[in-house]
Amino acid sequence: MADNKHYDLIVIGSGPGGYVGAIRGAQLGMKVACIERDRLGGVCLNWGCIPSKALLHNAELYREAVTHGEEWGFSFEKAKVDWKKVIGRSRAVTDQITKGVGFLLKKNKIDHLEGHAKVVTGKTAHGPCRVEIRKAAAGNYYHGAGEGEPTQTITADRIMIATGAAPIELPFAPCDGKTIVSSYDAMNLPKQPKSMLIVGSGAIGMEFAYFYNAFGTKVTVVEMLERVLPVEDDDICKIAERTFSKQGMTFHLGHTVSAIDKAKGGHKVTIKNVKDESKTQQIECDVVLVAIGVRARFEGLFDDKLGLKVEKNHIRTDYRDKPEPTYATSVPGVYAIGDVIGPPWLAHIAMEEAVTCVERMAGHHTLGIDYNAFPGCTYCNPQVASIGMTERAVKEKGIEYQVGKYGLKAHGKAIAVGATEGLVKIITSKPYGEILGAHIIGEDASELIAELSLAIRLEATVEDIISTIHAHPTMHEGTHEAALAAEGRSIHQ
Repeated sequence: MADNKHYDLIVIGSGPGGYVGAIRGAQLGMKVACIERDRLGGVCLNWGCIPSKALLHNAELYREAVTHGEEWGFSFEKAKVDWKKVIGRSRAVTDQITKGVGFLLKKNKIDHLEGHAKVVTGKTAHGPCRVEIRKAAAGNYYHGAGEGEPTQTITADRIMIATGAAPIELPFAPCDGKTIVSSYDAMNLPKQPKSMLIVGSGAIGMEFAYFYNAFGTKVTVVEMLERVLPVEDDDICKIAERTFSKQGMTFHLGHTVSAIDKAKGGHKVTIKNVKDESKTQQIECDVVLVAIGVRARFEGLFDDKLGLKVEKNHIRTDYRDKPEPTYATSVPGVYAIGDVIGPPWLAHIAMEEAVTCVERMAGHHTLGIDYNAFPGCTYCNPQVASIGMTERAVKEKGIEYQVGKYGLKAHGKAIAVGATEGLVKIITSKPYGEILGAHIIGEDASELIAELSLAIRLEATVEDIISTIHAHPTMHEGTHEAALAAEGRSIHQ
């Protein structure tokens, strides 16, 4: 076993939260180690955010060229898809990004240690936190712990856990990586399936639904709730269902999957109606993608004697209890951030939590995170983006409000680029025009939401957006028009 080495901070996990926290710690003068059991960058950079966007961009190009090419004056009658290259480009993007993370760690003099970490001692009056490093168990990337004897033991004044989350599987039909798959597997299927059933219509489910549907796979989506993208505003959900149905997807809303039986060359999936379970039907498909959510990943991470407090299968910290949380766990000297501590399971939240956590470790005053106003995006086409409260949430709280809506059917830039499916919706309070929530479906929605995120952060009113000049012609004008509509002053509708 290697000799002990002491650090100011050990970060376990190198995803967006982990590497960002490690770098911020180094910037503040800490001696930092980052332990990663697999590839640098974690789920986001290897199996999530980044490679999925590369795949989605491929799908957008193909759909525009082949499906709508004639509208633009192009002909692609003999267009071919090289599936190996489609998937290969995504993996190449991932390789580039992960190398970039390695460069950043090296640049900031952070020790990158490979293996499975196990916290065996928290900080006590008698000594620092202690971490054993073992060889990561072979097999499934998102399951398992370490194996064998420790290869190294290191100590630190503090530890930050950033090990993320893993997909939830159906209890009666675990993923096999081939025909019953998770989002990890769906990103790297060696052959395009002719048909796919997707369980769950959240962001992950709908992004893969768009990707496979665009390339010609027959896609069926089963969702337990009565709306597509169920966390979004109802107006957005309705447009999403209508638009993606037009693109060729089939939706079974208010249904759950009750059984998956192996059939000749694929699967026979039984779904049942949530309101009347006697109503069932069977759907045949080549591949089933399970996208019903994620759970925290901390198998084998803590010695049992430490008594780590867990809540709803996530590591409990003080972030829901304190106005200025430190992200401390129940184990002294150990902190946790990102998906491993629970929703909203977003990379950009993990990054901000990491910075806040490390800065507060160092005694810095930092504003922290407003968990009532963070942007969420779904990168299908049209894109979906939102921040703040939905209209149904505003109603539930009994807040007096008004709504401004602007559809893109007659929007100049949208017409010019052939992207007229969409809506910008802004919800404001009465009588002062405070922005309570904003919801967009349409071209570049994930970019457009930034203006509204800043407006909410600065406590701007709808009048402030109205008085801000927006360039013409741009998609951003849709935000201006929605703001005008909230005041009953819409010009272009």
